[in-house]
Amino acid sequence: MISYEYPLSERVRTLLRFEDLYERVEYFLAKSDAVEHHAALVSTFEILEVASRADLKSDLLQELERQKHTLESLRDNPEISEAALDDILWKIDQASSRLFQTSGKVGQELRENDWLMSIKQRTSIPGGVCEFDLPSYHFWLQQNSEQRRHDLNQWLAPFQPIREAIVIVLRLLRESGKNTTLVAYQGVYQQMMAGRVAQMLRIRLSRNYQCVPEISANKYALNIRFTSHEGGQRPKAVETDVEFDLTFCNL
Repeated sequence: MISYEYPLSERVRTLLRFEDLYERVEYFLAKSDAVEHHAALVSTFEILEVASRADLKSDLLQELERQKHTLESLRDNPEISEAALDDILWKIDQASSRLFQTSGKVGQELRENDWLMSIKQRTSIPGGVCEFDLPSYHFWLQQNSEQRRHDLNQWLAPFQPIREAIVIVLRLLRESGKNTTLVAYQGVYQQMMAGRVAQMLRIRLSRNYQCVPEISANKYALNIRFTSHEGGQRPKAVETDVEFDLTFCNL
C-alpha cells in the first residue's frame, strides 16, 4: 500500500514539511560520504526556513497542552490501556518542557553563524558551493565523517525540541481517524463534507494501481481524481475503478 497525506490547514502543512525535511537530514546524516553530508546541511537550511514561522513554537505548546487534557479525560475508560496512556502523557510532558525551555527564535544560533549563512546564501545559486567559491566549506567537507557528523548534530540540536513535539502531534493526528474503504468510479470520487471537520486526509491504495490521487478539498466538498503518469507525459485521467482507503484526521 502507498499512503498519501493531504493537509487541510497551513499549520499541518508546516508540520508535514518539517517532518519530511528532518527525516531527509537523518538519512543523509547517517551516511559517511561528503556529498551526503552536504545534502544533510542543505536540508538543515530548509528546516531553518520552515522553523522560522513565528507562531510554530506557541502553536505546538498549545496543542500539546490541549492533547494532554483530552487524554487525561480518558483515564477511567476501560478500553484504554493505562500503560499506553501514561507513556504518551509522559512524552507530552517531556516534549512540552523541552520546548518551553527553548529561548528566542528557533535556530537563531545558526542565523548568527556567519560561516553557515555564507554557505546558505550560496546554495541558492546553481553550483554556488564549488570549491573555488567556498574554499573553507570545501575544507570542511574534506574532514573525516565523524567530525562532519558531530558538527551537523550540533547545528541540528536547536530544532530537536520542535522535532519531538511534531512527532507527537502528527502521531496523534494520524491515529485520530478510522479508515473507510471506498471506490473511485472511473477514477473519480466526490463527497460533500456536510459539516465534517478535518485537518488532514490520508489516502491509501494498492501499489498495483499505476496512478496517484489528485486531491482538492474545502469545507463544502472533497474531490479526488486519480491520474496516471506514463513516460513523463502530461497526467491522464484514469478510466478504471480505483479502490482506496480514506481517513479523515482531526485533533
